[in-house]
Amino acid sequence: MLNKYPLWKYLLVLFIVATGFLYALPNLYGEDPAIQISATRGGDVELSQLDSVRSALDEQNIEYRSASIENNQIQIRFKDTDEQLEARDIAMQTLGSNFIVALNLMPAQPQWLEDVGGSPMKLGLDLRGGVHFLMEVDMSVALQKKQEEMLADFRSELREERIRYHRLQEYSNGVKVSFRSEQEFEKGLEYLTKAHRELLITESSSEDKTLTAIMSETRIKEVKEYALQQNITIIRNRVNQLGVAEPLVMRQGADRIVVELPGVQDTARAKEILGATATLEFRKVDEDADPSAAAAGRVPPGSEVYYDRRTGRPVVLKKDVILTGNHITGANSSFDEYQRPQVNIDLDGQGGNKMSHFTKDNIGKPMATLFVEYKPTGRRKPDGSIEFEAIKEVINVATIQARLARSFRITGIDSANEAQNLALLLRAGALIAPIQIVEERTVGPSLGQENIDLGMTAIIWGFCLVLAFMVLYYRGFGVVANIALALNLVLIVGVMSMIPGATLTLPGMAGIVLTVGMAVDANVLIFERIREEITDGRGPQQAIHQGYDSAFSTIADANITTFIAAVILFAVGTGPIKGFAVTLAIGIVTSMFTAIVVTRAVINASVGGRKIKKLSI
Repeated sequence: MLNKYPLWKYLLVLFIVATGFLYALPNLYGEDPAIQISATRGGDVELSQLDSVRSALDEQNIEYRSASIENNQIQIRFKDTDEQLEARDIAMQTLGSNFIVALNLMPAQPQWLEDVGGSPMKLGLDLRGGVHFLMEVDMSVALQKKQEEMLADFRSELREERIRYHRLQEYSNGVKVSFRSEQEFEKGLEYLTKAHRELLITESSSEDKTLTAIMSETRIKEVKEYALQQNITIIRNRVNQLGVAEPLVMRQGADRIVVELPGVQDTARAKEILGATATLEFRKVDEDADPSAAAAGRVPPGSEVYYDRRTGRPVVLKKDVILTGNHITGANSSFDEYQRPQVNIDLDGQGGNKMSHFTKDNIGKPMATLFVEYKPTGRRKPDGSIEFEAIKEVINVATIQARLARSFRITGIDSANEAQNLALLLRAGALIAPIQIVEERTVGPSLGQENIDLGMTAIIWGFCLVLAFMVLYYRGFGVVANIALALNLVLIVGVMSMIPGATLTLPGMAGIVLTVGMAVDANVLIFERIREEITDGRGPQQAIHQGYDSAFSTIADANITTFIAAVILFAVGTGPIKGFAVTLAIGIVTSMFTAIVVTRAVINASVGGRKIKKLSI
């Protein structure tokens, strides 16, 4: 019998449509303004802290919808943003600097929807509001750090191999080594050539017994790529420390990073944490040097003079770095036995070994903690890159009392807030190269809501015009097409809500508007084909059957080519283009299903297998 589906096909269509409705449903409930509280030390939040915040809110007569601990975070929901902002200030005063209080928007759907995995679509920066940063990485500093690392490696390796050299110095993306004798020169050339095959090692001059080791173009490119990727990873860690929901961190070009933080209203705090380039260096104090003479310019060879942050007095340190912040795996702020702020440091295995070997042989000698920070000067170098100034201050000089291992502490920090920020930066990682925020855009929540309203208006107008056209031109079959069109919108929203990484942006809403217009193309082809079959003298049932079968190949070809274009846009495009491509691709798939399968199921259920003389088309 023509135009009849078996029962299982009807049930399958109903199941897919019901699933789409289920996962699109959370979007009707909206979101609640909320504050999200987490511990800065990576520790657990406790019920007593939740009770303290609730009591403080009750004292100030601030109403909240709910307060709970979820995923080791305190989450408190409010009716409006005014109460949210007041509550944030109260929570920060109540809990102190050892907790991060972030503003957020939390889904307001019922618990039963959350239990089945339902959640609303994630909204992009242009719809939710927030801050957009474009950051530029100073690659010259990354190369300089690599050059310093090469210098330190050469010095330690030549000493271990007992190869005597006269001088080591930096040289054009590399190192120049001068040896004491021809024999030492030959031994050094042979050893370094074998040990550093990634470098271009050549004889600079056989007469003065020097050689140069420089990085190849391939190696320089690898260093720059590593610096960019590591900075991206570290910035993601810092964003997580800020407690931002659904952030976007991605590269742009060879040396830039885009950071979008939806929902963030405290942009000053975000800039402070994301843009800071802070790390530590542990160095041995030169006990034989006279600090006053060093401050006047008479610095011993192999040493450098720095100044104590608190007292301003000069401190002479050895150039050799015992350990850098790259080996720090954990850091948290606390107070010592005298209630002075301190930072507790945890090292990785390699860093722990270095610290252990050094302190074993230097018990009773002083070691300094050097704080290193790069700040932009506001000027640019001749090559166009940002110019940074390195600020290095001694924050602590302590006598080594015993052999240290992977965990120790540093003191001499001025305030608890400074200790907290330093711990946060060290815990999230030290940037490989300093970054400068070259562009900043802030989108307010009201502007984001305006974008949503305008986008929804465009979708509704487009939807209504298409509905009116289909009913007027195709009558009863037009009603069926309109049902499919409405289901198509529901399925797009449902699929966008189900995909973890999908984010709806303003260009994405434009993709939905385009999909509304494209979704009826398939039905127009099918209905016109049915009209042609009726004109050729076929019966209604045969015309429906032939109309769907004949039009399918044309519909498939047209949609597949458009889908390929959407995939290419997603693969090569940036943020806004990707948002458009995602909704376009999802809309193509759902419109194929609704326009062909759903309409066929509705028509088969209503007129299939019956003797009818005329179709309402």
